[in-house]
Amino acid sequence: MAYNTPLDRTTSSSTLAENPKFQMLTRERARLGWTLSIAILIIFFGFILLVAFAPAFLAKPVAAGWTMTIGIPMGIGVILSGIALTALYVRRANGRFDQLTNELRREAGQ
Repeated sequence: MAYNTPLDRTTSSSTLAENPKFQMLTRERARLGWTLSIAILIIFFGFILLVAFAPAFLAKPVAAGWTMTIGIPMGIGVILSGIALTALYVRRANGRFDQLTNELRREAGQ
C-alpha cells in the first residue's frame, strides 16, 4: 500500500514533528489559513451587517440616473473577494507548501 503523505511508515511522527521544515510548513499553513479565514469573515459579515443596519446606504444608486444600487457591486465584490482569497491560498499551497512537503519527503527517503 503506497502512502502519499509526509507521515509515512518509514518516518515516525515524532521525528517528523521535530523537523524544522515540518514545523515551518505547519506554522505557515496555519497562519495563512487563519489570516484568510478572518479576512473572508470580515468581508462577508461586514456586508451582512450593512444589509441589516444600513439598507438605505446600499439602496443608493451608483450614479445619478442609474437604477443599479451600490449594493449590487458590493455584493459582487464580496463574491469576487472569496474567489480571490481562494486563488491566493491555492497558489501558495501549490507553490511554497508543496515545495516544503517535497523537501520533507526527500529527507525521509521517499
